[in-house]
Amino acid sequence: MYLSNEEEKALKGEYGEAIELAYRILVAIGEATNAEKLIEIEWAHVSGVNYNTIGDAGLRFLEDLSVKMKGGKVKIKSTLNPMGYDPYKSERISEEFKEKQERIRRAYERMDIIASYTCIPYQVYEISERGKHVSFAESNAAIFANSILGLKTNKESALSALASAITGKSPYSGLRLEELRKPRLCIRVEKEPKNELEYGLLGYFAGKFNEYSIAFDIKNELNEIHAKSLSASLGTSGSVGMFELAKKDSKYEEIIEYDEKETKEILEKLSNSDKGDLIVFGSPQLGMEELRTLSSLLSKGKKRFKKRCILFCARKIYGEAKNFGYINELERAGVEIYCDSCSCLTPLVDKREVDSVITNSVKACYYLRNWNKVNVCLKSMKEIVEEECE
Repeated sequence: MYLSNEEEKALKGEYGEAIELAYRILVAIGEATNAEKLIEIEWAHVSGVNYNTIGDAGLRFLEDLSVKMKGGKVKIKSTLNPMGYDPYKSERISEEFKEKQERIRRAYERMDIIASYTCIPYQVYEISERGKHVSFAESNAAIFANSILGLKTNKESALSALASAITGKSPYSGLRLEELRKPRLCIRVEKEPKNELEYGLLGYFAGKFNEYSIAFDIKNELNEIHAKSLSASLGTSGSVGMFELAKKDSKYEEIIEYDEKETKEILEKLSNSDKGDLIVFGSPQLGMEELRTLSSLLSKGKKRFKKRCILFCARKIYGEAKNFGYINELERAGVEIYCDSCSCLTPLVDKREVDSVITNSVKACYYLRNWNKVNVCLKSMKEIVEEECE
C-alpha cells in the first residue's frame, strides 16, 4: 500500500506514539482489504463508548491513548456514540458502572472529541457535501450516510474510526470504491411495508446476504423514519453497508422476492413474546420527527401508558423537542426520557426485574434478547400506543 512521506514518518513514530498507533491500525486494515492508499476524510463518528461494549480492557486502552501516549488528539470533526447511561438520571445505575463509564467519557473528551453521545449524528450535526468521505463506526449511521446522504464510508470498527479521527485518514477500499457501491442483488418487495417495524423486518432479512450493497425494488418513496429503520436493521443482521432504491433502467445479477411470507417469518423469529412488562423506544435514538409522531399519537385523547415506558434520544434533539412541546406531552403520558444513551446494551433493562419488553425497533429487539436476555414483543409505534395506553 502506497504511503506518502508524511504518512511514513507518522508510521515510524516521528509525530508521537498515539499517531503511530493510529497509522499502524489503518495500514493493517488497508493491507487486509487491498487498499492502494490512504485518503483524507472529513468526519469520524466513533463507537466503543458504552462501558458494556468495551469493558475494562477498552477502558485501559483509552486511558493509555489519551494520557500516556503523546499526540492522542483528534485531527478532524469527531463525534461519539452513546454512553451506557444518562448522567443526569443515574439512580438505577450501579456506582461501579458509573465510575467506569465516567472514566471512558473523560478519556474521549481529553482527545477533544465532541461529546455528542448519539447514534444518529446525521440527524444532529451539519452534513458533509455529497460524495465526501467520512468514517462512521455506528452501523445505522454508516448505512444511512452511504444510502441517503451520498457520503462514503465503510462500516467502521471502534478502533478504525478512532484511528481515522486521530489521523484524518482512512484506507481507500470497500465502499469507498465506486464499483463496490453498485448493488449486484435486488430484493423485489411484493407487499409494500406500511410502518417503521415492517421496514425494519425487511432490512433484517436483507442484511443476511453477504453483499457490500443491495437494491430494494419498492414502489413507495422512503421517508426519513423508514430509511432510518431500514438502515438500523440492515446493520444489525449482516455485512451490508448501503442500499439503493431500484431504478427502472438498472439490471441486477440476482433478484430475490420478499413478500408477506418472509415478513411473517422474520417477525416470528425475532418477536418471542406477545406481551411485555416494559416499553422501550430508541434504537437508534429517536429523532425530531419520531418524537413529534409519538407526541401526536399520545395527545389524541390525552392517552397515557399503562406500564413503564422509557425512550432514548440525543440531548441536542431533546432540547429542540422541548421547545416544540413534545417533551412535555411525552412526560405527561408517563414516558421516561433518557439522553446520551440508547437501548442497546443498556443496564436500565435488567432481566431480574423485567421478563419481556415491547419495542418497535428490530435493532433493539436483537440486543435486548441477546445481551439483556429478556423476551421481546415487536409492534409498530402506532400499535404500541393503541394497545398499551389508557
